[in-house]
Amino acid sequence: MRITGISTHVVGTPWRNLTYVQVHTDEGITGVGETRMLGRTDALLGYLREAELNHLAGSDPFAVEDLVRRMKYGDYGRAGEIVMSGIACVEMACWDIKGKALGVPVWQLLGGKVTDKVKAYANGWYTVERTPEAFHKAASTVVERGYRALKLDPFGTGHFELDHAETLHSISLVEAVRDAIGPEAELLVEMHGRFSPATAVRIAGELERFHPSWLEEPVPPENLKALAKVAEKTRLPIATGERIHDRIEFRELFESQAADIIQPDVGHIGGIGEARKLAATAETHYVLIAPHNVGGSVLTAASLQLAGCTPNFKILEHFNDFADAEIKKVVKGAPQVVDGYFQLSHEPGLGVELDADAAAEFPQQQARFDLWAEGWEKRDPKGGAK
Repeated sequence: MRITGISTHVVGTPWRNLTYVQVHTDEGITGVGETRMLGRTDALLGYLREAELNHLAGSDPFAVEDLVRRMKYGDYGRAGEIVMSGIACVEMACWDIKGKALGVPVWQLLGGKVTDKVKAYANGWYTVERTPEAFHKAASTVVERGYRALKLDPFGTGHFELDHAETLHSISLVEAVRDAIGPEAELLVEMHGRFSPATAVRIAGELERFHPSWLEEPVPPENLKALAKVAEKTRLPIATGERIHDRIEFRELFESQAADIIQPDVGHIGGIGEARKLAATAETHYVLIAPHNVGGSVLTAASLQLAGCTPNFKILEHFNDFADAEIKKVVKGAPQVVDGYFQLSHEPGLGVELDADAAAEFPQQQARFDLWAEGWEKRDPKGGAK
């Protein structure tokens, strides 16, 4: 079997573009992969056009390891977000092809399952006015849909510091959410790399009484000593890693012991196999993995294949029940959350298929998502952040 070419489909919304890549073969089996880019979709498409000629056409889709190696190192320049995201799309599509050809799910090819279900947490649900009443009502809707975990960033446009009044307001939002979801549901607090270590530590102390399961990216991700400073001064677990795009770059994070949960994005870190290797390394450091997952249903399906065979997998993020829920129709067999969990698919490959006709109903947009702009949480560039 050989790869004959690829086709790309961009599904657009005002705040995110999802890029789907179909890898075609001479035996008629087609695989699909996906990633989500912010402001770099055209760059990704350009890279994929070159990679198709330089690396993909004529390659064996079963030789996933060799293909990833050639795409990552064969152009000599250091692979960053765009290259690793392109690799991820192609890599997961090749696993999809391999699973379909052999009649087994991808998790079976990666060592077999360790679980039948994967806990989900909701994100994208708080596209409402930034008041305790609105957040309480929105969070209640999440648990009514069966979710047992949710995440929020309550901190507005906070950057490095957060003054006393804004701190009180942000904490009031968390308090409202905890009241809405009850004491047993998991509450995850996102900081989006906003704060200085001193501010993050101060806020962590205020949050402890709400028992969050983690603090995510409390400081900008570039400075691991700053992250370690926060980790040393809070009892709350620290999660980070969505903006690291090469598993090798996690080495210093493990050595620092500053993170309790890592959050690689399968669509940015080179795909399922690269994430699986990273998860195994994390396990040797007693660190859990909870992938960043802001994509659509193909990326969710790929992340679930990883979850199925990974002993230290904690939980999987899910946007598509609340943000742009209509785009789920572009994928046949899209994973669904039932009573707070995804069930592990037993279908061959990734267990999903792209509906190109449905995808065409959502053309690429000039997507914009600015976390430092007023109203960013509404994810509506026209009506919120400018």
